[in-house]
Amino acid sequence: MGGVLVAHQPAYLPWPGYFSRLADADELVLLDHVQFSERGWQNRNYIRGTAGLVRLTVPVRRRFGQSIADTRIADASWAGRHWRSLVQTYGRAPYWPEHQEALEAVYQKPWTHLAHVTEALLRLLLDAFDLPVAMVRTSDRPPAGQQTDMLINLCRQRGATRLRVGTGALGYLNLRLLAERAITVEVASYSHPPYGSAPGWRPGLSSLDLLLHEGPNALAVLRAGARTETKVSA
Repeated sequence: MGGVLVAHQPAYLPWPGYFSRLADADELVLLDHVQFSERGWQNRNYIRGTAGLVRLTVPVRRRFGQSIADTRIADASWAGRHWRSLVQTYGRAPYWPEHQEALEAVYQKPWTHLAHVTEALLRLLLDAFDLPVAMVRTSDRPPAGQQTDMLINLCRQRGATRLRVGTGALGYLNLRLLAERAITVEVASYSHPPYGSAPGWRPGLSSLDLLLHEGPNALAVLRAGARTETKVSA
């Protein structure tokens, strides 16, 4: 059986479902050559707060049609604000001392591009979850085509015969075309298992919350909530 392709847009401190599909993958292909979405998760996510969810957003300069790779950060003061929010929220979390130094190093660096800071945080989280996954940027070698055609070309580039996608991809994927190219489609979903005893947990929090509250047990929580279903064309 060939390798599995997991391709996803880079996201800022993404939710646990982002990582759960990588438990048996060798690499994550970052779709950073595609268009930046102002309403997506590429520059924002949620942490827990004393009065509910707190949204952290990296401010970016907007230009019509810009790719994620070309999206620049608009205001350097964002990092200080986010760091203060993380310290206030997680300073007493059980595994904060273990990860504080690595996190602080990311937030102290003067980033200019959104993709660079999201990639640094993804690398930090992958390592902390003990997921030895390489990351590859599509901007280094952009695949031809869009949607299904693009993913077929990515599978060819990466030598993959299995394509693992989220449930939202079923809205645009051409399963028949993928089957004709001998590519098996796996649909990954994630159901949040509750964790920890601290107040304020709810589904949809950044995976950083899981790491700082569960530490070495975080990978087990990722695996417990993950489901994969093979889809066939009608």
